[in-house]
Amino acid sequence: MELFLVASIIAGTPLLFAILGEIITEKSGSLNLGVEGMMIMGAMAAFSTAFNTENALLSLLSAMLLASFGALIFAFLTVSLRANQTVSGLALTIFGTGIANFFGKAYIGKSLPENVRSFFAVSKIPVLGDIPFIGNILFNQSTFIYLSYILVIFFGIYLYKSKYGLYLNAIGENPSSADSAGINVSLYKYIHILIGGALCGLGGAFLSLVYVPAWQEGLTSGRGWIAVALVIFCRWNPYKVFIGAYVFGGLDIVGFRLQQYDIHISQYLIDMLPYLVTIIIIIIGSMRKEKNTGPKALGINYFREDR
Repeated sequence: MELFLVASIIAGTPLLFAILGEIITEKSGSLNLGVEGMMIMGAMAAFSTAFNTENALLSLLSAMLLASFGALIFAFLTVSLRANQTVSGLALTIFGTGIANFFGKAYIGKSLPENVRSFFAVSKIPVLGDIPFIGNILFNQSTFIYLSYILVIFFGIYLYKSKYGLYLNAIGENPSSADSAGINVSLYKYIHILIGGALCGLGGAFLSLVYVPAWQEGLTSGRGWIAVALVIFCRWNPYKVFIGAYVFGGLDIVGFRLQQYDIHISQYLIDMLPYLVTIIIIIIGSMRKEKNTGPKALGINYFREDR
C-alpha cells in the first residue's frame, strides 16, 4: 500500500502542476483549453535544454518560458483581440503539439544527462521523512515534487489571503466591477495566464526529466485534458489539487498494481479508466447547481466599452 501511494504521488505530480496552472488562469476569467499543448512544449524544452546544457535549473526555466510563450499567444488572442477562448485554446494545443514534435525529433532515443537525473533524485527531508508511514510517502520524494508542495501552498495563500488574489477573484467574478474599482483587468489577465502557462510547462518538464525520463512524441498522453476537467473536481481550490492529482495518479498506475496480484483485466480497459472517470466528473459537475462553483465570467471576453 505504501509503495502504491508513493507511486501515485509521482504519477500525479504532472497533473498537479497543470491543474494548478489552469486554476490560476481560470480565476482571471480565461478558459484556456491549451493545457495539453503547453505541457508538451514544456516537456520538450526541458529535455532538450537538459541534454544540451546539462543544467537542471535552465531546463526548468526553458520549460516555463516556452509554455508561457504559448500562453502569451492565447492571452493576446483572447484578451487583446477578444477571440473565442475555446477555439484559441484548441488551436494552442495543436500548435504546441506540432512545435514539440518538430523540434523534439532530434532527441528521440537520447538519454538524460546523469547530473540532471541526480539533481532531481529522491531526497529525504530530515525529521519529516522519519514520520511513520506518512514520512516515507510525502517526504522521501524528488526535489521536483517538493517544489509542487510549495507552489500549491503559495498559490493557496495568494488567492485567499492577499489583496492581489482578491483582485484576481473579483476579475473572474465581475470584470466590469473590478475595472470600475481601478483594477487593471487586462494586465491581471495577461499576468495570470502567463503564470498558468509556466505551471503547465513545469508539469511537462516533470514528465521528461523525472517521470519517464526521456523525450518521446505524445509524452503527455492526454494529461492536459484530464487537468482541465480536474479543475472542476477541485472546485477551483488550490488546496484540493492534492486530492485530484494524486487520486488520478493512482488511477494511472493501478494497472501495474493489479499485475502484481495476477489479476487478469484487459490493459486497454485499465488505460481507459482515468479518462472514463474524467468524463464522469464532467457530467457530475455539469449537473450540480451549487453557487460559486466557478468564476462567473469564465470564458467571457471582457470589453471595457461594454460596461
